[in-house]
Amino acid sequence: MTDVASLRPLLAVAAAALAIPLILASHRRPDLRDGWSVLAAVVQFVVVASMLPEVLAGDEFRWSAGAYAPGVEFALQADALGMLFAALASLLWVFTAFYGIGYMRGLEETNQTRFFAAFAGSLASAVGIAFAANLVTLFVFYELLSVSTYPLVAHDQTDEARAAGRKYLLYTFFGGGVLVLGGTVLVYSLAGTTSFGATTAGLTTADPALAKAAFAMLAAGFGVKAALMPAHSWLPDAMVAPTPVSGLLHAVAVVKAGVFGIARLVLDVYEPGLVEDLGVGLPLAAVAAFTLLAASVIALRQDRLKRRLAYSTISQLSYIVLGLALLDPTAITGGLLHIPAHAFMKLTLFFCAGIIHVETHTDHISEMDGIGKRMPLTMVAFAIAAAGMAGIPLVAGFVSKWFLLIGALEADKAIFAVALLVSGVLNIAYFWPIVYGAFFESPDEADEKPLVEGTLGGHVGPRPIQPIRPASAGDGESALGGAFASSSSGSRDEPAPLEDGEYAVDRHPSDHGAAERAGEEQSAAEGDHRDAGDEDGHSEGDVADDGANEHDDHDHEIHHGGPGPGGWQVRAWNGDESTWLMLGPILAAVAGAVVLGIVPYEAQFLELVEVVVEEVTA
Repeated sequence: MTDVASLRPLLAVAAAALAIPLILASHRRPDLRDGWSVLAAVVQFVVVASMLPEVLAGDEFRWSAGAYAPGVEFALQADALGMLFAALASLLWVFTAFYGIGYMRGLEETNQTRFFAAFAGSLASAVGIAFAANLVTLFVFYELLSVSTYPLVAHDQTDEARAAGRKYLLYTFFGGGVLVLGGTVLVYSLAGTTSFGATTAGLTTADPALAKAAFAMLAAGFGVKAALMPAHSWLPDAMVAPTPVSGLLHAVAVVKAGVFGIARLVLDVYEPGLVEDLGVGLPLAAVAAFTLLAASVIALRQDRLKRRLAYSTISQLSYIVLGLALLDPTAITGGLLHIPAHAFMKLTLFFCAGIIHVETHTDHISEMDGIGKRMPLTMVAFAIAAAGMAGIPLVAGFVSKWFLLIGALEADKAIFAVALLVSGVLNIAYFWPIVYGAFFESPDEADEKPLVEGTLGGHVGPRPIQPIRPASAGDGESALGGAFASSSSGSRDEPAPLEDGEYAVDRHPSDHGAAERAGEEQSAAEGDHRDAGDEDGHSEGDVADDGANEHDDHDHEIHHGGPGPGGWQVRAWNGDESTWLMLGPILAAVAGAVVLGIVPYEAQFLELVEVVVEEVTA
């Protein structure tokens, strides 16, 4: 292994950071502003990719700003593990940059300049975490990531969005950050350094109780961003953010920064041998196993698509942590490979949720029966990614989960292999109804959703389209948005029950604040009432019918969510369902998931993972 002094790790971080002032300065020229975002993403990826061949050959690129104290310096280092995260984040940012433009313009979102500037800051911080050469540098970028993503979580500026943003900061910045800082200080006091690869010797001879305490603090601190239970609730609440942000949180930067921190902890700060000697691997594996099962069960009960995906993320991240905690080389390989596998698949799923929202304003699974006619390419991509999440062959999730399953058996921990298999079944249980409903059911005849809230064995029967009723300020979300969710009695003909003024099946909106949607529908209802009083003598019902005739089904979908009175429009398979600014990234992301599932070596990620595992187990 050879250290090569180079500016390239710094340039990879700077490519995104320098885009921030350029984006802000171009706020009056949207095309130029968005161009800076795309250019920064491409430049960052090119810089990162330029280091890949040498890193695979065993070299490491290093840049240092100098030491501030003995054993403490601000330094960046591109090694195999860091390259795994940096290459993934920078590549997926290219997809997300294009998708974000299509999404934000499609909804005519406000504060787009701030959005793209914060996005660039988030990716600069994520790559800084990837290339951090020690715990101190990692901590700095870890906290910068929390700060830069806060404006994205609170983007809508509704009360709910601000509350979600505050909770996000409380958990990740103050909670997780303080624990990481405390663990870093304790490691430094025990080992005399925080540099990766140099701490193990000092920790081996330190007081075991203190070494265990440092490990626990760091694991808990990184576990907050990785959404390990019980520090997970910030993640579903953060789904109030725009969908590109959800993709950033779940697939690219934030949660991956958490599992990457745990990977650094297990593989570079302590190393697998010391983790085993201290006996701290098994408790971490137990927490991960509990999280992956519990989150999968909770996902079954979510009618909001983005919240179901959020709990799926919590479960899938624990696969990575479990693979690392088992300490077996094969399990570690599976855990690390699941970082890119999950990223491609989950980004596809969130992109699909976002494009459905933009085109139809449909967020509830219970409203998506038959939507495959309206969004054929989108739902095919969703089905492929969902299959991969469940571990079906030929998609990335199968390869990583195969390594995890074999690794658990090789480590003589069959109980964790059973947990993995059960979780796979639960993945099918909460993804299959979405796919089946989209392609094989219709809005007027469908099984109940969410799966576990229906009668035993499900119920099939007519489901009439309910009239849109005006929403009061306390309703929490539109009437149609929850009208088709299953009631506690299992009837399809009654609206979902309200709890504190909100639909009990799922009380958190995904892309826009509840007050905003309620206000829009209230205005529409008032407009119908005014029309009803016109001198032409039409009744209120006649005017409502006339208004429906003035707009096609597509307009109805955009303004109210769910299918129009005539059902979903049938769109061609040539991209007619939306713009290619959003469809293109969806197809690129799902293609990446398939490539990684069929030829993982050619995709470079498995080769990088094997370099990492060889270094830490040699």
